[in-house]
Amino acid sequence: MSFNFSFLKKISETPGVSGFESEMRQLLIKELSGLADSFEIDNLGNLIFFRKGTSDKKVMVAAHMDEIGFIVRHIDDQGFIRFLPLGGFDPKTLTAQRVVIHGKKPVIGVTGSKPVHLMKTEEKSKVVEMESYFIDTGMKKEELEKYIEVGNPISRYQELIELGDCVNGKSLDNRISVFILAEVLQQLKGQVLPFDLYMVFTVQEELGLRGAQTATLGINPDFAIAVDTTIAYDVPGAASYETISKIGEGIAIKIMDGSVVSDARMIDFMKTTADKHGIQWQPELLPAGGTDTAYLQRMTGFGSVAGALSVPTRHIHQVVESCHKEDVAAGISLLTACILEMGSYSWKY
Repeated sequence: MSFNFSFLKKISETPGVSGFESEMRQLLIKELSGLADSFEIDNLGNLIFFRKGTSDKKVMVAAHMDEIGFIVRHIDDQGFIRFLPLGGFDPKTLTAQRVVIHGKKPVIGVTGSKPVHLMKTEEKSKVVEMESYFIDTGMKKEELEKYIEVGNPISRYQELIELGDCVNGKSLDNRISVFILAEVLQQLKGQVLPFDLYMVFTVQEELGLRGAQTATLGINPDFAIAVDTTIAYDVPGAASYETISKIGEGIAIKIMDGSVVSDARMIDFMKTTADKHGIQWQPELLPAGGTDTAYLQRMTGFGSVAGALSVPTRHIHQVVESCHKEDVAAGISLLTACILEMGSYSWKY
């Protein structure tokens, strides 16, 4: 399977912080609308592509399209911007990073804080808190306010690159999964599906899985699969039991995380399907944190048979993140096979 790096680059670099996903949504409509029977946008902004299957059973596959970022809180008299986070950013990686403020026109800025030369001894040993950062655009307040106002979203300014066998750039949590869903829709073109398929790109996951709640309530799926990233703590200093996943060792099948225990039947189905097709996989047990899987499972009257595929990711929730191309390819292959073969599995307890 060839790796469509140029398409992933476009997905990664398109802005769309939580609550401000419009550009990302429009890109996906432009690229994918011809691969579905229909699509709709719900009132919260979730983008839902629909493919008719041969039965009335519903399967919902979801990946969140929002990214962590920031929002303008205040512009001081010198033109420096104070901001609030949208999602859980690791502040220690924020020093001297370029960002884009999305106002009447995009304005590039750089994050700053107190220079190390002026820090007291005790300050040097502490991580700079988010509230201590500001954004410098090089503009005076009068000029800046022609384009920027309080409430404008702020995204990271990073290029996606190939890094050995990996891809490295901003927002691979969760744009790598958006890419997987897009590639799967392409793989399913012309294929007969056993169940009605709802391919959903959710919003505001980084603020508490908000989009997944409304989309799941609206669709009421019988089966559900979330696709997201997971921690690959396979780096120097990590104990073997802490790794969660390792890059280059296959797509991760979620057993549990801090918000969900995947359905045992879905876990077995995914493992069996992967082994049948010779797709490399690894188990994922994440002790803290959660994904859309939780609400895909629970936001229906009787619940859905739910599970998740997770892409091992290094440097997660930092300025740039890394994923292995072979893990991504495994995710595309396994998700495609699961959608096509769900009708042949016995789902009884």
